[in-house]
Amino acid sequence: MNLFALGLNHNTAPLALREKVAFSSEELDTANQKIRAMLGNPAGGGIKEVAILSTCNRTEIYCAAEDSELASKKLKEFLAESKGVKFNELEEHLYVYLNDDAARHAFRVASGLDSMVLGETQIVGQMKKAVKTAQNNHGLGVFLNYLFQKTFAVAKEVRSKTEIGAHSVSLAAAGVRVASSIFGSLENSNILFVGAGEMIELCAAHFCAQKPKNVAVANRTVARAAALAETIGAKAVGLVDLPEILPEYDILITCTASTLPIIGLGMVQSALKRRKHRPIFMIDLAVPRDIEREVDDLDEVYVYTVDDLGKVVQSGIQGRKAAVEQADRLIETKVDEFKCWMTTRSSIPQILSLQERADTLRVMELEKAKKAIQKGGDANEILEAMSHGLMKKFIHDPLTVLRNDPNLSQEDYEKVLHLLDRFYHYHIHHR
Repeated sequence: MNLFALGLNHNTAPLALREKVAFSSEELDTANQKIRAMLGNPAGGGIKEVAILSTCNRTEIYCAAEDSELASKKLKEFLAESKGVKFNELEEHLYVYLNDDAARHAFRVASGLDSMVLGETQIVGQMKKAVKTAQNNHGLGVFLNYLFQKTFAVAKEVRSKTEIGAHSVSLAAAGVRVASSIFGSLENSNILFVGAGEMIELCAAHFCAQKPKNVAVANRTVARAAALAETIGAKAVGLVDLPEILPEYDILITCTASTLPIIGLGMVQSALKRRKHRPIFMIDLAVPRDIEREVDDLDEVYVYTVDDLGKVVQSGIQGRKAAVEQADRLIETKVDEFKCWMTTRSSIPQILSLQERADTLRVMELEKAKKAIQKGGDANEILEAMSHGLMKKFIHDPLTVLRNDPNLSQEDYEKVLHLLDRFYHYHIHHR
């Protein structure tokens, strides 16, 4: 059995491709179920377990399969077909990590080391949601369960033992920085938030700390917009009100789960006319995007996508280099632990076979002893003979293999003998 992680992220693929292959929360169940239909099929690489992680910065499939090469090929085809992307266009942006490399990747992702915002904490919650969805669709087994349990434990340790989180600069903070460079003080600005999820809540906290003049929250569900609006002293509106109210706002921050743009070119052009072409600053943190791409071509509009803000965040990454190195060193020790676990799991069939062989020898000697006792033999002598017989048979097979294996070097031979010797001494002194 092999573990692998297949996917793309903000480092390997442009936003235009990431938004094509992103899965909405509604699509994840269907996608998990479609891949589950491939489970156990040798023609699909013998996939046994699967979990899908999809965020604004990455789409990744974690998998346990008998044939990782064939399984990864089938999953690439699945991604291309289900998302309507040409296979060649997709494949050049994909990465595949196998076994301990897959574990290392998962550890770094959960620890915020592979994020656009170094050290960000949202990714852990997103991974936990992905795991829960996989569990609900019966996609997890021994291997992925252990991988993710270990992943969350590693992320917790990285954050508690390093300063990676202390040096994090969020996208929201970067957005405030860019907005301030355009408008100066934000105290005279009107700000509109579109959406009411976790990312918008974070942005609202940062922008409202600048004490803007007026703030509004627009959402498909007005009640949810009202709940957020109440906490930040804003008014709540529905998405249907956007064309009417957009001209009133200087700054717009949007992040919804819509699969199609909700702010179109015509809406923005109309708003600019009513604003007498005063500029609007827009931040689109959604993937797929909430704002039509053509809006960025307008002279009076400054549109920043998640990738644009990511570049602002990355500009200060050198100051966090020491924390990254410290976290990576810790992660390497955890990768070694994971490799040991995988090695142990791969040895289980041989261990079971060895146990079965030993039990067969035990039964043979026991039956022989029982027959001797039934014939009236001395019990002490029979037990002594049985113990000698077991000892000879248990040690005969490994010694025969050691003597006759042509691929075994003298160094390996001595190493195995040393291990056997340590094993017997341990049991003699701890019986």
